[in-house]
Amino acid sequence: MIKLSDRLQMIADLIENGQTVADIGTDHGFLPIYLWESGKSSRVILADISKGSLQKAIDNVEMQNFKEETVKNGFDFRLGNGIEVLQNGEVDVVVIAGMGGILMTEILGKNLNKSKSMKCFILQPRNSQGKLRWWLLNNGFIIKQEKIVREGKYICEVIFAEAEENDSVLIELPKESDLELQSEDIRYEVPESILMSNGSLALEFVERKLEIELNILKNIKKSASISGEIIQQSELRILYLENLLKKYNKSR
Repeated sequence: MIKLSDRLQMIADLIENGQTVADIGTDHGFLPIYLWESGKSSRVILADISKGSLQKAIDNVEMQNFKEETVKNGFDFRLGNGIEVLQNGEVDVVVIAGMGGILMTEILGKNLNKSKSMKCFILQPRNSQGKLRWWLLNNGFIIKQEKIVREGKYICEVIFAEAEENDSVLIELPKESDLELQSEDIRYEVPESILMSNGSLALEFVERKLEIELNILKNIKKSASISGEIIQQSELRILYLENLLKKYNKSR
C-alpha cells in the first residue's frame, strides 16, 4: 500500500469508510490511491487544472498495477478548474490541499450552490488561513474540526467544513456580522478551537505565532511613521496569543 506523508495521512483519517472523494488539485494522486487501496473509498475523482500534474496522477495509478477494471471503475481523472469538474452533490468529500487560502475561497465561491451540495470539505491551506476561515463562516459554511500536523519545519492546518444547513456539532468563530470583525482578525488566524484537540503541537503552533507577532511589534515601533493605532492592534494580537497559551498551559 502506498505510504502517505503525515499531512496527507491526517486528511485521509478524516474521511469515513465508504465515502466518495474528489481530490481537487490532485497533483501526484497519492491521496486518492491510498483511499482506494485502503478500502476507504471505492470511487475517487482525481482532478487538476494542469494537464502535466494530472498525467503524473495517471502515471502513479498505472504504477500500482491495478487491474484494468479497477482503474476504470474506481479512478476518475478529470482535467479542469476547481470544482467545475464536479456535478452538484456528486461526491461526499471534496479535498483541496496545498493551495493558498484565498485561492480556495475563489474555488468555492465560483459556484456556491454547487459547493454547498457536497457533504463536506477538507481544506489544507498553505497560507491565508484566517481569510479562509472568515470566508467560510460568512458564506454559509461551518467549521466542524480543526487539525494541525507537522510536516518538516512547518505546522500545517487542516480545516473540516460543511455547509451550514448540515446538522453537526459546530466549532464556531465570531462572524463579521456579529462583532464587525475583519478577516485579518487574529481569532480567525489562530482560533481557540485549534488548542482544544491538538495537544502539545498546538501550543508550539501558538508559540510560533506569538514569536512572529513580537518581532512585528518590535520592528514597527522602530518606525516613526507607524501610528499608535497600528501599534495597539499589534499589542492586542499579542495579548490574545499570550492569553491562549496561559489558558491551555494551565489545563495540561
